[in-house]
Amino acid sequence: MSLALAHPDGTRLPDWTPGSHIDLVLPDGTTRQYSLCGDRWDAHTYRIAVLREPAGRGGSAYLHDRVRPGDRVGVGGPRNHFPLVPSEKYLFVAGGIGITPLLPMVRQAELLGVDWQLLYGGRTRSSMAFSEKLTAAYGEKVHVVPQDELGLLDLAAWLCTPCPDTKVYCCGPAPLLAAVEAVCAAWPPYALRTERFTAATQTPPVRNTPFEVELRRTGRTVTVTPDVSVLEAVRGAGVDVLSSCEQGTCGTCLTPVLDGEPNHRDSILADHERAANDCMFLCVSRSCGDRIVLDL
Repeated sequence: MSLALAHPDGTRLPDWTPGSHIDLVLPDGTTRQYSLCGDRWDAHTYRIAVLREPAGRGGSAYLHDRVRPGDRVGVGGPRNHFPLVPSEKYLFVAGGIGITPLLPMVRQAELLGVDWQLLYGGRTRSSMAFSEKLTAAYGEKVHVVPQDELGLLDLAAWLCTPCPDTKVYCCGPAPLLAAVEAVCAAWPPYALRTERFTAATQTPPVRNTPFEVELRRTGRTVTVTPDVSVLEAVRGAGVDVLSSCEQGTCGTCLTPVLDGEPNHRDSILADHERAANDCMFLCVSRSCGDRIVLDL
């Protein structure tokens, strides 16, 4: 299902860039993240696509069954942790509903006249959203691979040879991301960029003992015990930090780190971003040392 969102007063919405997502706050209080997949040059409309997930957490079922034209929902963002960076060439790899953040990237690459290809896999042709529109608009640049007809995506054929002038963008289920990461292991650093809809399997924290978090702007120090998250501890100290997924996938609780070394456990930051140690996601990440200082 595709949804168009507009301001009740018809006013301009905040600008966004390819790869952005929004928080959708439903009338029942549920908050979910959805990629913006419409026209970024339409200043008055956000468009998202929602796959009904029978085994999901209820957000998609609510949207499919209960939300109707004219209803009001809350919107947070947009935020972009999956930006389209400049490149001579792009290879976009989508699995299922993972096509949504790649749609505006394809449009942007086409607008810029950059060489690009889209590899799009799904269980069946009928379940692959936007596939007909993509092939009609872009022809041979789009490679639609329904699993029941053609099998799994032949990633090795597309990715076995590293291409220094190409950036690879991939979004889809965890097995697809893992397979793409494995095939791209020999590619140059930062050539592959991925976005996850579900959190990656977390490794145990580097320490199981309490540590202190200094809230520099608030002037307080709180102790984080092994049984609570930094987010919970900070909120307990009276600091209202926005959060949504609380799984390290949405990016809502991103917080600057002023001192100390974070134990990154999110599914968002790239390796070079983790190495910078200048931010962390409070819902899942912790501290490597006895003390960490946050810009809160």
